[in-house]
Amino acid sequence: MTYYILTIDFGSTYTKGVLLDREKEVVISQATVNTYSKANLLDSYQELNGVLAQKLKIDKLKIDQTLICSSAFGGFKMVAIGLTNSLTADAARKVALGAGTRILKTYAYALSFEDIQEINTLKPDVILLTGGVNGGNTSFILMCAQRLTALEDDIPIIVAGNSLAIPELKNILSQRNYVISENVLPKVNCLQTTKTRQLLRRIFFDKIIYAKGLEEIAKLSDSPIIPTPMAVLEAAKLLSEGTSYEDGIGSVAIVDIGGATTDVHSASNGLTAEEDVLYEGLPEPFLKRTVEGDLGMRYSAVSLMETAGIASFSDFSGQAYDERQIRQFCLKREQTPEFIPASIVERDFDCLMAKVATRIAVKRHAGTIRRERHPHHDTYYQKGKDLRHLSALIGTGGVMIHSGQAREILEAALQKEQEHLMPKTPQLYIDGSYLLSSLGLLSEQYPCVALRMLKKSLIPL
Repeated sequence: MTYYILTIDFGSTYTKGVLLDREKEVVISQATVNTYSKANLLDSYQELNGVLAQKLKIDKLKIDQTLICSSAFGGFKMVAIGLTNSLTADAARKVALGAGTRILKTYAYALSFEDIQEINTLKPDVILLTGGVNGGNTSFILMCAQRLTALEDDIPIIVAGNSLAIPELKNILSQRNYVISENVLPKVNCLQTTKTRQLLRRIFFDKIIYAKGLEEIAKLSDSPIIPTPMAVLEAAKLLSEGTSYEDGIGSVAIVDIGGATTDVHSASNGLTAEEDVLYEGLPEPFLKRTVEGDLGMRYSAVSLMETAGIASFSDFSGQAYDERQIRQFCLKREQTPEFIPASIVERDFDCLMAKVATRIAVKRHAGTIRRERHPHHDTYYQKGKDLRHLSALIGTGGVMIHSGQAREILEAALQKEQEHLMPKTPQLYIDGSYLLSSLGLLSEQYPCVALRMLKKSLIPL
């Protein structure tokens, strides 16, 4: 008996499809086609079906179930608002990224009329309004809500702040499209994400799918369409935790190097086990995602160079590059995003960029530890996520898969300075068949099947 599932990932440039046999737990075929305009997104779907059928030498695909994720048309765009950068705005960022959104801007301390005009220009898909612990400051969130009523578009607003302000907030926002969630920061250093992430997922499907011309595609899916980053996070979670019937592989981080960004996803507790270490700042969520918009291989290649500095390129290459050479290489890639390296020199420079991007992205994703000296003892303070004892580090993205240097690229993520809590000795893998998002989609309904397929798909280095 067979049961065929088609998973589709609609990206801004490409649409990827994977045909799976659920019963045999194997990939039947894979294909990639161009993503067309909003009006013709069905064309991408139909072309994908045609290519898969052609590969299998059949007239028409037999599909029992279709599952879809999407990052097309700029993804799921959010503006986050919080009382302070260090607490509620940071909490909002953590919740938003963990839900697969793309944060356009974060506002803190005040929301001015100029900020409202900027939000009008940014045109986010959703606004996350936070501020104040429960029972604390209400003036900030009430002022922000009042200002948001002046927005030109009826953008969905998720209110996830001080519960004391809810009665007044309901009155202020009565003519707007809003929903009340639990406070993301109910008390100092206590992060709550579950309900807000669920609401973000619902808004993505109920509102964004139709606003972005995906309604015909939504009819083809047997489950709600979710953002692609959320599918990858689900894969990381499943790999880490396993199921009731099958063990996972322990704490996991995934490095995804793309043309515009380098994304890091992790599924780990991230607290140090050492007794003499105190934690400061917001606790890190088990599922964490960071997106580095200045660390891309093509669209942000020059930003990568400027962020890293010339010395970083020389450190990884073992040879002295001058600034003019590096700038020329990076400009070429930024001005021609479709560039594919043909020569050894160009391929090596792509790998060099990937190492630099990986190093910085994982360093930003990981936490830090600092020592405070005292006369009779030292005290250590951890901030952020401890990845030192990570079990598995997984690489994905074109340069990882095709360069032949995936191990060297991932090794750039390993700890070199004690103050940065980066992985020490994880098992290194690559997602050799681009199956993370596909099997993340599968995991919601068929977790055991997805887990076994994920384990088989990872290539150890």
